[in-house]
Amino acid sequence: MSLKGTLYIISAPSGAGKTSLVRQLLSRDSLVRVSVSHTTRAMRPGEVNGKDYNFVSLEQFNRMIEDGQFLESADVFDNKYGTSQSWVQQQLDRGIDVILEIDWQGAQQVRRLMPQAVSIFILPPSREALRERLTGRGQDDRSVIDRRMADAVNEMSHYAEYDYLVINDRFDQALSELQAVLVARRLRQSAQQQRQQALLTGLLSE
Repeated sequence: MSLKGTLYIISAPSGAGKTSLVRQLLSRDSLVRVSVSHTTRAMRPGEVNGKDYNFVSLEQFNRMIEDGQFLESADVFDNKYGTSQSWVQQQLDRGIDVILEIDWQGAQQVRRLMPQAVSIFILPPSREALRERLTGRGQDDRSVIDRRMADAVNEMSHYAEYDYLVINDRFDQALSELQAVLVARRLRQSAQQQRQQALLTGLLSE
């Protein structure tokens, strides 16, 4: 039996540093990929279609929901986001770990369909730090930031639904802790027994 990949759910309030942490994790770890979500929101400066997101129209998105193509979908900040179920399953079947960067709503949907998924929640060190990070982006006005702060509190209230909790105070430490979760999962006895079958056979043969 081939070794399946692990599905990781990573959630965080906007401004907690999730995207930066995942990007650095991918540069360090060649055994994991991030799912590129479909979204109806407008493309931001510097983003690339198919790399950052799959940008689609509202009509196309709704058709994909009707066709049952999404593992999860959610409304976030007046836009829609969804994860391709077929793409995720293809990666897992090939033994590749997959990260879903989704909010708590999407996480609940994924757990119902794939209860074996491992979930990680990333928190900022304080509300003040979170507001500073949102303000420092320079992309939103005061009213938008106030709304994002209110939404962040709601998002953070769901942290107890997750398996692991990472506090992003010092970036390097948070990154190491995030990577430690992935490494520990690969070192489970059941996974290592499949991965190191030849070694174990050689060590135990008479």
